[in-house]
Amino acid sequence: MKQLTAIYVDGLHVNFSGFAAITNLTMDIRYGEVRAIIGPNGAGKTTLLDVITGKTRPTSGEVYLNKTIDLSRHDEASISRYGISRKFQKPSIFDALNIEQNLELAIRRGRGYMDMLRSSLSSEQHRQIGDVMELIGLAEFPGQLAGTLSHGQKQWLEIGMMLVANPQVLLLDEPVAGMSDHETQRTAELITRLKSPERAVVVIEHDMDFVGQVADLVTVLHEGHVLGEGSMDKIRNDPRVIQVYLGR
Repeated sequence: MKQLTAIYVDGLHVNFSGFAAITNLTMDIRYGEVRAIIGPNGAGKTTLLDVITGKTRPTSGEVYLNKTIDLSRHDEASISRYGISRKFQKPSIFDALNIEQNLELAIRRGRGYMDMLRSSLSSEQHRQIGDVMELIGLAEFPGQLAGTLSHGQKQWLEIGMMLVANPQVLLLDEPVAGMSDHETQRTAELITRLKSPERAVVVIEHDMDFVGQVADLVTVLHEGHVLGEGSMDKIRNDPRVIQVYLGR
């Protein structure tokens, strides 16, 4: 079955006081894939996510969700409600709450204001939280305080907090930065399990071994434009990418 477009970026330009952060960028991110976006610092990776999530307005060009919703016309809160969820490098969890409570708070937040005011969750919501805890590998200790988790476990919990809101698009910014080798491998396995025909996953990462494990397609940005795109094997052997980013 042909994959449908989740995020379509068309002729995107972003300028900051005369500095071109993104220049004529066009990109098609599809449901059912894990897309890795790599490149040197200053290549425009974070700026691209800022535009997709409404944090930064483009100078020109368009960014669409499902080819119908022009995200450049919406604010961050509206874009979040459309099902685009972003994870930053530093996990945003509630240290004083346990794992299950963090997920309960996230599912209430994801379902709307009135749901947050209710004192109890539905049986379906409890089931969903249980499924997510299994998926992220934290089901064995739901009562453990989030503040006592390892760095990797905190990252997995935040991914779980995103998942209970049923996002269409997951944006993960350097998800394995600071992790041990074991945690990095577990995270690669988790991201692979996140693949779904109804979900697109975008990963910004500098760990090329990790990217090689999770990415269906790799896009290389350099000075705000696409330098190369394809499988990890293709990217590793692209002379331009080797010169500006991967090295010899």
